[in-house]
Amino acid sequence: MADWDSARSNYQEVHHEGKLSHELIAGAAAFAGIHEFEKTQRAKGGVVNHELAKEILGSLAAAEADKLIETKGRDAWDRERTKREAKHNAERLYDQQYGNQDQYDPYNQQPHPYVNHEEHRHHHRRDD
Repeated sequence: MADWDSARSNYQEVHHEGKLSHELIAGAAAFAGIHEFEKTQRAKGGVVNHELAKEILGSLAAAEADKLIETKGRDAWDRERTKREAKHNAERLYDQQYGNQDQYDPYNQQPHPYVNHEEHRHHHRRDD
């Protein structure tokens, strides 16, 4: 996965398909990770240096990969490979959006247009 279009497509596809490849799951996890990072950091409103932002983002992408792997049925080897790829993909998306700045600052730049929190609300809703 090299760009935002691929990541968004992977995210949409993984939530509507059955068993999928580790590449597709990793792309979807990266997109979900950066979406969650944006939502959380913009709610907090704080400035974060790139190193910490990528660490947080990598953890979110790996956690999302774990969730998707559990629901899509991957083995342990695929799990670690997918998590590494998800972290790498999330960092690349971050660099494409914010790499030209000194740090992540939610007041300085808008999120990527694909990170629309209303569009992804149905994946975060819990029906009790």
